[in-house]
Amino acid sequence: MIGFYELIQKIKQRPSLYLGQRSISHLQTFLDGYTFARREQNVPVTEEEREFESFQEWVEFRFNQQSTQSWAKIILFYSEDERDALDRFFELFAEFWQHHKNLPSEEVVISGNYKGQIS
Repeated sequence: MIGFYELIQKIKQRPSLYLGQRSISHLQTFLDGYTFARREQNVPVTEEEREFESFQEWVEFRFNQQSTQSWAKIILFYSEDERDALDRFFELFAEFWQHHKNLPSEEVVISGNYKGQIS
């Protein structure tokens, strides 16, 4: 089975194949379905999936948006359209992943608040 981050890279390479169309809303729906299916089958959460759970807080911090909106809606708000937002997601995800790799895991999220500088 491929890893979660590898799946995101496969989606980036061929988004229409996985999402039907280039859309950040479709990506969020796909990832929500992926997560739901794995939990329904009692598949343990991987380290990458656990890391990605902090993406929401990272996006809120990155855009200085403390809101109840999903990461997809926040990115869409700052984009031209669904297609642009999807492209922006992949850029932001790469930034998140790079930043995340450079922090010890206990420093990534503390008390529900994202910790660290975002370049």
